[in-house]
Amino acid sequence: MDRISELSDELLVKILLLVPTKVAVSTSILSKRWKYLWMWLPKLEFSYRHVVDPECERLQSFLDRNLPLHRAPVIESFRFYICCSCLKPKNIKMWVSTAVSHCLRELDISRRSDSPDKPDILPSILFTCKSLVVLKLVGHILLDVPRMVSLPSLKTLQLLRVRYFNEETLQRLLSNCPVLEDLVLVLSNGDTTEKLTVVVSSLLSLSLYLSHYLKIDGYVIETPSLKYFKLVDDSCRNHYCLIENMPFLVEAYLDVNLPDINSLIGSIASVKRLEICSEAIMMLDEGFVFNQLEHLEVCLCKDHSYNQLVRLLNSSSNLQGLRLFYMDIHYTPKRGYWNQPTTVPECLLSSLQSLSWSLYTGEPQERDSLVYILKHALHLKTATVESCECEVPRSEMLKELELSYRASAACQLMFE
Repeated sequence: MDRISELSDELLVKILLLVPTKVAVSTSILSKRWKYLWMWLPKLEFSYRHVVDPECERLQSFLDRNLPLHRAPVIESFRFYICCSCLKPKNIKMWVSTAVSHCLRELDISRRSDSPDKPDILPSILFTCKSLVVLKLVGHILLDVPRMVSLPSLKTLQLLRVRYFNEETLQRLLSNCPVLEDLVLVLSNGDTTEKLTVVVSSLLSLSLYLSHYLKIDGYVIETPSLKYFKLVDDSCRNHYCLIENMPFLVEAYLDVNLPDINSLIGSIASVKRLEICSEAIMMLDEGFVFNQLEHLEVCLCKDHSYNQLVRLLNSSSNLQGLRLFYMDIHYTPKRGYWNQPTTVPECLLSSLQSLSWSLYTGEPQERDSLVYILKHALHLKTATVESCECEVPRSEMLKELELSYRASAACQLMFE
């Protein structure tokens, strides 16, 4: 320990950054030299996932007493993960205010409490923090954004299952983040936002999750610079969906329960990589195209999945990679049907090079669609099949595929 103590304060602080904050704080009892070293830490994390009230009270007392004395001129990150009802909103307000006064760059708060009627309210000073780059809020927090908002450096914003003071709260926040690039919104059953508007010209990545019983009238999205878009819309309530064109979109993930997705599909027409699950594909207008789509992933959990697949293949003339699978928690095998196309999709004749099928069962609709692709894909290089033995024995289904005709002599058929 004596040799370590001979090191400079700057180097010792770097060493303390390698251990959890709680451990770094405990070094204060080693000697006078170490007593205040932890107070120079630029990164603070207090994580108590399963805390009991006495421990929670000790933490509250410790932070009330020591955080105002923190010596680091810049707090790069302040992370706070607590599941406890004894913490008072006023204490959390004070801690956040103190962190902001140290040129805070990242704030990450995750709260869960047994008192849902008294959510934490963050201090107004947070919403005028010029240094803040990352803001992540999860759980038992009421977002009450003041009229005066200015977050000129904020690039990443994540709001997961928080509550909103009124309908204007989120829109007011977003409109005052001029360089925002990454936005994640999770709206759950208790949220108070019934109309959602996301209009951010600088946004590059947007992930939006709407839970099943969410009471929402609809949402408007206008993000002309977007490159990545993830939409999980499981709301059972009828609502509108207005999405402006995303001309620079590269990747999209769609898991939607919308009865009409024409507007949605039209807005992502320039996408290069698409992962999709939706019953409504069968209701799409004729003539929609994905001219730039190179990689397609289709979830097969719907009754009409195999005929949806045909529609998507017909619309993707430059497709190079195809993956057939089940999205997380979607695996409910369907006895769907396969109608052989009257004309071969262009992508099978000209561009498709790789095929991957996860949880292949060998049932008739799967076998017929897979054999059809192998029979017509002239430029296919690899076909990977991850089998799942159900009614058809694995050896039987694999032998059947090995004996099937392949249009591409170079195609490697691989089983996993």
